[in-house]
Amino acid sequence: MNAPFKAPVVDSLSVRVVVDSVFDQFMPKAAHAMCTIEHVGRIRHNLNSTLAGEWGLSLHLESRTDGATGQYLLDFGYTPEILIRNFTLLGIEPERLNGLIVSHGHRDHYGGLAGFVAHYRERMRDDIRLFAGGQETFREKWVGSRDEEPTSWGTLDRDGLHAAGVETVCCEAAHALDGPFTTGNIARGSFEQVLPNTLVEPNAADHFTEAERRGRLVPDRHPDEHATCYVVKGRGLVVISSCSHCGVLNAIRQAMAVSGVNKLHAVLGGFHLGVAAPDYIEHTIAELKAMAPDVVIPMHCTGRAFIAKMSAEMPKQLVDWNTGSRFTFGV
Repeated sequence: MNAPFKAPVVDSLSVRVVVDSVFDQFMPKAAHAMCTIEHVGRIRHNLNSTLAGEWGLSLHLESRTDGATGQYLLDFGYTPEILIRNFTLLGIEPERLNGLIVSHGHRDHYGGLAGFVAHYRERMRDDIRLFAGGQETFREKWVGSRDEEPTSWGTLDRDGLHAAGVETVCCEAAHALDGPFTTGNIARGSFEQVLPNTLVEPNAADHFTEAERRGRLVPDRHPDEHATCYVVKGRGLVVISSCSHCGVLNAIRQAMAVSGVNKLHAVLGGFHLGVAAPDYIEHTIAELKAMAPDVVIPMHCTGRAFIAKMSAEMPKQLVDWNTGSRFTFGV
């Protein structure tokens, strides 16, 4: 019989934005009572280069516990060129990575991975592993609209990673790592819906009828999506929901359920509300407000409407971000 899941507890956590859509060299200094905020301007050791933004997300995670550190790279942006550029300019050391985590199987989150591995493999630990939310992460995704034929958006190449010496671990259930834990599959218990995005070839896991599946692509339900989380001593739960196709509220509740920690210290990442209707955004903020987070950092696909509404409804919790920014929780 397997032992019950126990979430690790860390003394502190630093989250560095390696890739996101924007880089503002003149980002003003900022302070917050519940986290340390560090923005990056000029690259002092390389004034001939600059950080770059692209559609996608990649976060470097570093936790400390009793003097020991754990480091992970969560997601890999859209292209290896931008990921490697920013990773190098920020001075992150690949040999210190404990592992790699992919939140779900969309190219703007895994696109830089193969090139990153090819560039840095010799400097990474021999037993480096990629933690995914399930087999569906490696399923082909398609994009299209009502007015055009769907086009393949590609597939994360699991065999190629294996050939490069990176083993993949599918974490359908909560999984403890060296500092963080992953939530496993995210239960759908709120009003949230999977908003329009990619299509997939149907299989039995999609729960469509045979008539619905026959000869057509179906909406992607993202059964593989998982969140990466930390329990910070004396502060509570930090939930990193990279794209929130399953709903950011669902991701938070899943993290609470598997960890047994109900105090939400911070939530950050992409909340996938860029295409959401105004009433949907208002409902999300109302429920988020009831969870009483100390810090909210909306990135990537969250959308301007949500950020504007957050600024009005929860200004003390809202923290602005920039490519290169680092946020530290705990002491």
